[in-house]
Amino acid sequence: MMRPDPSAQATGRLLDEYLVAAARAGDRRAFADLVRRWNRRLIAHAWRLTGSDDMARDAAQAAWLEIVRGLGRLADERAFPAWAYRIVSRRCAREIAAVRDRRRLAAAVVAEPPVDAPGPDPDAGDETRRLHAAVRALPPPQRAAVALYHFEELSIAEIAVALDVPAGTVKTRLMHARRALRAALEGEDNDGSQPPR
Repeated sequence: MMRPDPSAQATGRLLDEYLVAAARAGDRRAFADLVRRWNRRLIAHAWRLTGSDDMARDAAQAAWLEIVRGLGRLADERAFPAWAYRIVSRRCAREIAAVRDRRRLAAAVVAEPPVDAPGPDPDAGDETRRLHAAVRALPPPQRAAVALYHFEELSIAEIAVALDVPAGTVKTRLMHARRALRAALEGEDNDGSQPPR
């Protein structure tokens, strides 16, 4: 997977830092711009962790309330992406735990219908569609790590903060995810057979 242009990434981060600083100072318009820039990403992150559109939207909405309350205590504007993702990760964990508790109380396991993940552009080539399908098939912890690293361009340290796990765990998840993606993509290239040794 190719990583985007570093200069565009740097410009986006500078804009985020400015918006966070301005929002902390009480600029409502800056906060609205911050929400506009980050809401879809936070919902996508929540979806990767929960696999449910409704849970993802609820978790992201609840996370924004926590972000509003905690923004004044955020000491470093550069930490906003990892901090916001961590809030969403924790909110998702609480949502998932609540669902499990309700299921236990009902004494029945309720399987939710599969939800299509946000995928590639409909005009994307076959290879891009296959890649997105392979990413969607990963277990949620691996899917989240891959998406934050390759799609959201966070560093290992930032992902560790975002997912609230040690950096070594992030590296392990990325390693296993890359193996699984390689196997899935090479297997498809070889008509479902094992890749040549």
